[in-house]
Amino acid sequence: MKITEKEVRYVADLANLSLTEEEIRRYCTDLDEILAYVEKLTEVDTSHVEPMAQVLYEAGVGSTLRSDQVRSSFSSEKALSNAPLSGAGHYKVPKVVER
Repeated sequence: MKITEKEVRYVADLANLSLTEEEIRRYCTDLDEILAYVEKLTEVDTSHVEPMAQVLYEAGVGSTLRSDQVRSSFSSEKALSNAPLSGAGHYKVPKVVER
């Protein structure tokens, strides 16, 4: 699959990025190389590989993640007490993306 400049411009627009013509050409090349590599990965025979349910630990070792436990914490009011701006029980932040 060949990535076109039109597709790069479309994605850049979605991300609200301004790209130069050189960057657009470079991203076309870079994305083509990435997609070619992914295509190679789809050709790898994994029929002899056992499916994995959890990649964070080896079988029999047990989970390396802590168990979920209810613990006491701050009230919403206390958590928001030092916030420069809050409302409706949430932190408010200034608008950073304009379109």
